Amino acid sequence: MGAACNRTPAPSEATSPVADASASAEQAVAQETKATSNAFDISTVPVSTATLGGFPYIGLPDGYEALRPETNTFERVPFWTGDRLEWVEGQAYGALVQAKGDHPFSQLELNRNIQALVESLGGQRVFSGRIPAEGKEGIQASDAAVNRVDALGDIYNESAEVYVIHRADRDIWLHVAKNGNQAGVLIAETKPVAITAKALPADELKKSLDAAGKVAIQVQFETDQAAILPTSKPQLEQVISLLNENSALRLSINGHTDNTGSASHNLQLSQHRAAAVRDFIIAAGIDQKRLESSGFGDSQPVAQNTTDDGKARNRRVELVKI
Repeated sequence: MGAACNRTPAPSEATSPVADASASAEQAVAQETKATSNAFDISTVPVSTATLGGFPYIGLPDGYEALRPETNTFERVPFWTGDRLEWVEGQAYGALVQAKGDHPFSQLELNRNIQALVESLGGQRVFSGRIPAEGKEGIQASDAAVNRVDALGDIYNESAEVYVIHRADRDIWLHVAKNGNQAGVLIAETKPVAITAKALPADELKKSLDAAGKVAIQVQFETDQAAILPTSKPQLEQVISLLNENSALRLSINGHTDNTGSASHNLQLSQHRAAAVRDFIIAAGIDQKRLESSGFGDSQPVAQNTTDDGKARNRRVELVKI
């Protein structure tokens, strides 16, 4: 018995470093695949064709009323999808909801009514439960934590429910969270901002590059993506003209973001956006050897990230003379 207990494992039984490394790699891939499969994807939500009324589209059930309702024509507000914050830019509505008269307040009754109404409009619930720390921290760092206190509810101590109605031309998001004997309701629909800023002409770009060695341009992208919006084409065409008129000019295209989200995500997003601008210019016939691209995330702000205006200034693309 003693000899059997103290015997040396046969080579086939011994642990192999290669096998351990292979198993660890497979486990990491499996975990990454699982995380990816659980990530929310708006494209998987059926497109709603139901008839909608006027914004904010969602009414309250009998026995409830909205306090201090506020609608903004353009705002940036967060919705937790279960794996990340979805930052919705567009028209937004928020209010505190309470029971009327002798009607007792019931969060369950309110939730069930809202869920039934959203589903009747072709939408679905994407999250129900406590928003995790990473989500709450992102919300807390945003303007919404100040401007939408009523609408967010008590997300620090109570559960929240998030719904989306996916339309062919826009998405409508809704957040509901209890706040004592009341509830917060936040509704927003995606809507591109009306671009009123004019493109900087090629000669102005050159003046700034000659004077300061760099110039910031406003390139509009899909929210949290690197897809360039058509509204940015006039500005990028001026950059192409600049390069065509100055054949010796070489540029580094540098992407920058505000501080919404994690630093690692912002760095990656800025890199992808800068590369997208470089690719756009190369596709117009500019020699790729004249262009570089880099991303710096939120590490080089030009304004405070405490206001929407400051964040908008920090979300930029810079052309830097090489």
